[in-house]
Amino acid sequence: MNKIVEKKYLLAFVLVTCCFALWGFANDITNPMVKAFSKIFRMSVTDGALVQLAFYGGYFCMALPAALFVRKFSYKAGLLMGLGLYALGALMFLPAKATGSYYPFLIAYFVLTCGLSFLETTANPYILSMGSKDTATRRLNLAQAFNPIGSLAGMFVAMQFIQAKLNPLSTEERALLSKDQFEAVKNADLAVLSRPYVIIGAVLVIFFFVILLLVKKQDKVEESNDQNFGPTIKRLWQNKPYRFGVVAQFFYVGVQIMCWTFIIQYGTRVFMNEGMSEQAAEVLSQRYNIVAMAIFCVSRFVCTFLLKYIHPSKLLTYLGIAGAVLVLGVIFLDGRAGMYCLVAVSACMSLMFPTIYGIALTDTGEDAKLGAAGLIMAILGGSVLPPLQARIIDGNGWGNIASVNLSFILPLICFLVIVLYGFFITKTEKK
Repeated sequence: MNKIVEKKYLLAFVLVTCCFALWGFANDITNPMVKAFSKIFRMSVTDGALVQLAFYGGYFCMALPAALFVRKFSYKAGLLMGLGLYALGALMFLPAKATGSYYPFLIAYFVLTCGLSFLETTANPYILSMGSKDTATRRLNLAQAFNPIGSLAGMFVAMQFIQAKLNPLSTEERALLSKDQFEAVKNADLAVLSRPYVIIGAVLVIFFFVILLLVKKQDKVEESNDQNFGPTIKRLWQNKPYRFGVVAQFFYVGVQIMCWTFIIQYGTRVFMNEGMSEQAAEVLSQRYNIVAMAIFCVSRFVCTFLLKYIHPSKLLTYLGIAGAVLVLGVIFLDGRAGMYCLVAVSACMSLMFPTIYGIALTDTGEDAKLGAAGLIMAILGGSVLPPLQARIIDGNGWGNIASVNLSFILPLICFLVIVLYGFFITKTEKK
């Protein structure tokens, strides 16, 4: 029986797996910031969602250059470039805070996620290559299982060290402040928001040197410097499982970010209807978000185990169907019942990213290094779809369905696309 990780790659596997947790931290400290920035700058939900546009836009723009960089140099070089840009973007929160303006923060997020794009474009195919292709999907699921551990840490920091420490004035109360009062409150809140990012930037500088010193030549997978860009793109385009996989990944990342970002808006409405203040409702919503991430984390390990007995495409299909059913509950059930459905959705999502990734890159060989870029560029779904959902939230709803409930029609569509991909792969493999 093939080992999940070959011994000669063990050190590299452990260090690269730490990178999965590091970008998980960045993803999930950032999701609640849509609500935080909306309050700090007295903006609409749509304007606040520009955080996600900048964040996932960086993934899209840098994925292809990152893939070409890795093909020309090495996996180690890609990891170092990613950690460097991630650290730079996080440290840019200091000058952004000094300006007191919203848009420098968006630039910092963009630079930060250019680094995350390098990390993901490098780390995912690197993990796949550390052993037999028969265990590649399980190996990637195992490494990805540590991503939600970082996400949990990010959520906890967001809740305890940002949301709980922001000025408790509600959005309506802030609108009544004088210009000087508003500036004082805003600057204090921006200092609170920026501090965790600056700290993680310092941690990343340390980890940069750990990778530099400990990932040596023998830890590196044998690589080719031959670019062959045109022929590679043609082969990937003609590969239907890969092509459809990029589309499925676009919608998966969209559904993940929408469910984890707008759980704050959904929960705030539910709990304020129960008589809570806006800040108390936001903090409680973030606690539910942490529970969702804990479920996601446990489910990742459970799904990695189930992959020993259930084919990846079939398990992907089953979980896609379950996710769609739960989202229907989010839309049509009111109060805490809908909130419970939204939390439970995370159990269905845990398998999806690494499984779609692994299936799409199956049998792509050396093309996987460039193919990884397409799958990371598909993270654009996390940039495009949340602002569309925010526009629905800013609307008036439909009939008796509140606008925030109605907005989850977009996650429903995403799950249906994933189900179609699972069916397609299962059908293709039977031939």
